[in-house]
Amino acid sequence: MTMLSDQTKLESTQSRCLRKRMKVEAAQLADDRRTLATPSLIEWFKKLQWRSRSCFSIRSYVDNEAIPLQVNKVYSDRSQLQYAYYDLPFVCPPTGKKHAGYASGKSISLNLGEVLRGDRIMASDYDIVMGQDQECQYLCSHRVDRQGVKRARQLIEEGYVAEWILDNLPGATSFVTVDRTHKYYAAGFKIGRKDFSPSTGKPSYYLNNHITLVVRHRPAPGRAGRHGAKVIVGFEIYTKSIEIPHRDSTGCPQDIHGDTQPLEMYIAPNNTKLASQYPSSSYLPEEDDTDDGSTLTIPYSYSVYFREDESIEWSKRWDLYFNNQEDSNVIHWLAIVNSFVICTLLTVIVVMVINRTYRQVHGKDGSGDDAKLLLKRRKPISGSKSPRLREKAPAGLLQQEGETERDDDFESDEEYVEDISGWKLLHGDIFRPPQYAAYLAPLIGSGMQLVFMATGLLILSCFGILNPSFRGGFVSVGMGLFIFAGIVSGYFSSRLYKTFGGVNWRSNTLMTALLFPGLLFTTIFILNLFVWAQASSTAIPFSTLVGLIALMLLIQLPLVYMGSWYGFHQSQPYEQPTKTASIPRPIPEQAWYTQGIYPGLIAGFIPFAVVFIELLFVFRSLWQDKSGYYYVFGFLSIVSLVGIFTVVEVTIVATYIMLCQENHHWWWQSVFIGGGSSFWIFCYCVVFYYTKLKITGFVSALLFFSYSFLACCVYGLLTGTVGFLTAYAFVRRVYGAIKVD
Repeated sequence: MTMLSDQTKLESTQSRCLRKRMKVEAAQLADDRRTLATPSLIEWFKKLQWRSRSCFSIRSYVDNEAIPLQVNKVYSDRSQLQYAYYDLPFVCPPTGKKHAGYASGKSISLNLGEVLRGDRIMASDYDIVMGQDQECQYLCSHRVDRQGVKRARQLIEEGYVAEWILDNLPGATSFVTVDRTHKYYAAGFKIGRKDFSPSTGKPSYYLNNHITLVVRHRPAPGRAGRHGAKVIVGFEIYTKSIEIPHRDSTGCPQDIHGDTQPLEMYIAPNNTKLASQYPSSSYLPEEDDTDDGSTLTIPYSYSVYFREDESIEWSKRWDLYFNNQEDSNVIHWLAIVNSFVICTLLTVIVVMVINRTYRQVHGKDGSGDDAKLLLKRRKPISGSKSPRLREKAPAGLLQQEGETERDDDFESDEEYVEDISGWKLLHGDIFRPPQYAAYLAPLIGSGMQLVFMATGLLILSCFGILNPSFRGGFVSVGMGLFIFAGIVSGYFSSRLYKTFGGVNWRSNTLMTALLFPGLLFTTIFILNLFVWAQASSTAIPFSTLVGLIALMLLIQLPLVYMGSWYGFHQSQPYEQPTKTASIPRPIPEQAWYTQGIYPGLIAGFIPFAVVFIELLFVFRSLWQDKSGYYYVFGFLSIVSLVGIFTVVEVTIVATYIMLCQENHHWWWQSVFIGGGSSFWIFCYCVVFYYTKLKITGFVSALLFFSYSFLACCVYGLLTGTVGFLTAYAFVRRVYGAIKVD
């Protein structure tokens, strides 16, 4: 009778909760209809922008409604290896029972970005019901062997934290500033702590086996809130380590809030077995890793508290995760001022270069009479050779005096241009196709893909569509933009390839679609083998790798083919303003700063100086403080625009210097000059690694340097493409202003 009564009460509660849920949803639907019917587009846009900040989703709960708690992974600032929470040998395994409609241990559907960032989200066994506080709830008692204890000690030593998710909010550790005026969150909670014995100085490791969950809520906006619906605006987690003797018969701690003896992750060594293993030694090791059947029982329990907090708006609930906003904003503005100062100085230099070039082309009076290069060939007189421009042959033993006088008369001809030197001499070689043009065109095509992708990501981020609540959205959307930009890549690559005189456009299409993406995929696949060996969730699953290959071959390749066909068959090659001579002009001896890699390194330092302050915040979010989130995409967009403008200006100046040195090999150099800042960014990564990070382990160091190198290559190709387009436009504009007869 008691079981039947409990079941009846449970069904009655669920029925009331369902009816209340239906009323709330009807109220929300009515609010949406009324908003859409409002004639003010401004209000509708504000609501759209407000919803976009949280990925167009708002979830409200009524009293006694179950809230699903999901577990994700553990990660550390000292390691690049992450692990799925339920893969840990010392946590309670899932029972498979349903909680809030989800069976525990069942994987939640993930987008591509979540998989690539190592997320493994699963439903848990924690029961959380809106409005119902639970002083203590026993979860399980889990036995671990020596290897499990060793694994727990290792993760505690490396400072691993766990990530749980409630209503799309990561569980956070709450902190308060020194002056107690501001509160902020750090995502995740430590799985344990390390302490040292005051007498022996030896370390001890304690596992946090009691979790206190504090859910902060407020009434839902609109009619739903008036019907009793609530929205979650905060999710805090507090941890505690409690030993077995300090628990009652139900498994709950006897004193949750007081000081208790912590649970140490330690199994005493089997001295009998060690003595037999080391019979001739008087010293027995204190750590015993051999499996002798010894286990340690770990009891797990949790508490749940609901607290109403109307000081936090639902649309601003993520602001607490963005700590130190006021202090960092000052530094962001400093970065912008630094960028504008450098860019302004470069602008002055570029204006001087353009003004000088204009005066050389159009003459001092701007009439344009000096713009004509009348390269006439005079019929030889008395068998003498026609003179070269601005060259007077010295009188030799075999040259007669009359011939010298006739040459002097020729040089004084009114049709002869007085001053032709420097970059003007390159008019017959400036548009000569470069060496390895078959590789340059595909790389520029891939660079256009990256430019399209980066532009789309910055725009979507500035509008709030890509935000921390859209977990994995930045990578997923970026991958989608890159794939669908294949048509842009194919068009620019094939048209440039046609301009270089190429005829086999299909091979150029394959190289455009597979060269750069293929190199990236191969490198990531090799790195993934090392991560697989560590059984880390950072490893990309094999099915995801197959999916990436399918995206590249089944979607990107056809799009690149379409763009290539249109660019090669339906478009004309880029028209060059001057004709290319049949014989290449020899290049005179060059200054050291215009040879080899020096132009790219010297010119690349200036764009690096523009962006390096903002890069510090990006590096901190990616590598140092993984519990934080990068959120200032507005500042990043401004600095990025100024950085790109700096790349444009630096490329113009460096190309002009190169042409004045009578060096017409500017095609590849423009790419190296534009992408030269990537070298300095990689050097900055190395300095950041040795001065700021505490990463341990060969695999973690390998991942850091490899992914940093790949990111710098991507950035270098993007800015190198910008440099190439800038140099091409500059050269075409300059040589298009002169007339060659």
